[in-house]
Amino acid sequence: MSRRAVILAGGRGTRLRPYTIVLPKPLMPIGEYPILEIIVRQLIHAGFDHITMAVNHQAEIIKAFFQNGERWGVRIDYSLEDKPLGTMGPLKLIPDLPPNFLVMNGDILSDLGYSSFYDEHVERGELFTISSIRREHQIDYGVLESGPDGHLSAFHEKPRTAYQVSMGIYMLSSAVLERIPQDRAYGFDELMLNLLADGRPARVRPFDGYWLDIGRPDDYALAIDEFETMRERFLGA
Repeated sequence: MSRRAVILAGGRGTRLRPYTIVLPKPLMPIGEYPILEIIVRQLIHAGFDHITMAVNHQAEIIKAFFQNGERWGVRIDYSLEDKPLGTMGPLKLIPDLPPNFLVMNGDILSDLGYSSFYDEHVERGELFTISSIRREHQIDYGVLESGPDGHLSAFHEKPRTAYQVSMGIYMLSSAVLERIPQDRAYGFDELMLNLLADGRPARVRPFDGYWLDIGRPDDYALAIDEFETMRERFLGA
């Protein structure tokens, strides 16, 4: 079965400056590979045979590195934005998307099972599936609660709150494309709110493995360290 993936690789990587002044963020190295090559290798291992890279900033560098994908034994082509279109807007520029396809950010280090994620979405007939992961956020202050009379009613020292957050990895039915406007920026957040308003909410699929967005310097440094010790977990070799 043919499987299609779209990798969003057009961001400017402003949070990773000065690293990204020379290289686009998806080509930042993790070990001996750019993060985007790690993703490509993972997708190939999961049975994807056609990858479209949605590019904008420093697009020619990305295209020069990956070319047509022959080096990896996969078909790679490109969709070029002439202006920023957000996370979902670039999909309107790709004319040949199949009934179901994967969309993901090009700066993610994860051991998600892309094959099972794809199959589960198709088997359930979902419109949109989000891969999510649990994250905790700690407040660095003592949190006060007070009653109507102004007196303290409760106190919490540096409380932690848990959330399910989007991993930036999605499965889409092509029916979603009808909801994405042409030729303007349109983000994941706007699409989710519109689907909720229409009574067609996306499915959230929790994941309890490894996930790291390398968009910040601290996370990028962590990814470099952990890739070396967990290489087999990500690449199977």
